[in-house]
Amino acid sequence: MVLGATGQIGSELVLELRKRFGGENVIGVGHSRTPSEAVLGSGPYETGDVLNIERIDELCEKHDIGTVYHLAAVLSGVGEKRPQFAWDLNMNGLINVLEVARERDIKVFWPSSIAVFGNNCPHVNTPQDTVLQPTTMYGVTKVAGELLCDYYHRKYDVDVRSVRYAGIISAETPPGGGTTDYAVAIFYEAVRNNRYTCFVNERTVLPMIYMPDCINAAIGVMEAPSERISTRHSYNLNGHSFSAAHLAEIVRERSPGFTIEYEPDFRQAIADSWPDSMDDSRAAKDWGWRTEWSLERMADDMFTKLRDRKASGTL
Repeated sequence: MVLGATGQIGSELVLELRKRFGGENVIGVGHSRTPSEAVLGSGPYETGDVLNIERIDELCEKHDIGTVYHLAAVLSGVGEKRPQFAWDLNMNGLINVLEVARERDIKVFWPSSIAVFGNNCPHVNTPQDTVLQPTTMYGVTKVAGELLCDYYHRKYDVDVRSVRYAGIISAETPPGGGTTDYAVAIFYEAVRNNRYTCFVNERTVLPMIYMPDCINAAIGVMEAPSERISTRHSYNLNGHSFSAAHLAEIVRERSPGFTIEYEPDFRQAIADSWPDSMDDSRAAKDWGWRTEWSLERMADDMFTKLRDRKASGTL
């Protein structure tokens, strides 16, 4: 069962899981956003709110669920505008899922984020184990969530696994309120208008990961033998690190005449508090993580998919 099946990760994870395990064996669950035709047409879909523990439990019983990918969350940009709501959804949603998993012996995937880090940790090749003092409510919920996952594993033996995602780039789902969304929006706006106004400055460097690698990591950590999982907090997961200006040049190579302006907003301070890169060697050692998409290949694929969507009228 995928909670948050209409979001950036969930909408694509559902489809990949259905390819691997059969459409009828993967239940998509969403709350407010209408799912894509691909999600609706390829297998079961239910509505549900992660803040309603009775509904989560009901769906797990109805579909005899053995594994939950819990992806429903408020992201960093939106979280700073609605911090109380971010805490409520991100934390109470997680503990509801963990409680149902404890009662029903369900395996859980929950994503953490680069947002767990703050200004006082090494910004280059940030270690797996380092001080976590985030500057956003989103980051606070991710640190607390990592601790909660570890607690439920130690206290109740819940098989919960997690990765710390870098910024995620996808051609299928529009930006959803995160600080790293500029790396997605720049492609969308290049195809739509061949210009973009960026909300961080040109010097901003953050690690990014393309959606296919993101999906492979989620499935890979869940399929690893339990004895190979050495942390129940969360694994660092680095992709490729580059500046906003470098990304703009890559876009311009594929879209001649592309122009960009930089008008940093409140998200600049958030980006500045996050690492330039993360050390993900433990994920590689424990369960074979590696990125398969180069930056250049990702950019080519993004333009191909977005131009196809524009031609079909779906962008």
